[in-house]
Amino acid sequence: MPSGRIRWFDAKKGYGFIAGDDGKDVFLPQTALPQGVRNPRKGAKVEYSVIEGNRGQVAMGVTMVASAPSLVKATRPKPDDMAAIVEDLIKLLDSAGNGLRRHRYPSSADSRKLATLLRAVADDFDVQD
Repeated sequence: MPSGRIRWFDAKKGYGFIAGDDGKDVFLPQTALPQGVRNPRKGAKVEYSVIEGNRGQVAMGVTMVASAPSLVKATRPKPDDMAAIVEDLIKLLDSAGNGLRRHRYPSSADSRKLATLLRAVADDFDVQD
């Protein structure tokens, strides 16, 4: 049974490609994915059967062998460090909230800083398995 890695997959379009271990690209329709798998991660190891389609090889009966490691998960801060970051962020949000209660938005610089911090913390929490 041939094997390879998911080169890319677009769930909206319903297809993608597998980079076979033999160096050939194989078309991957969504119907070939195992039950419950809707959007395989790029780099996930797969085994599959091949049929010859109108435009080349098409994968069928795909089996997920191993998922690709999450780069986000591997580079996340430690929980103790994250707790300190969240506590500091709460203080900043509380200060901004107090200003808003007095009908004043934070300055442009403070607003940018707060928005940047919120996005960074959200990215650290948003791990896709």
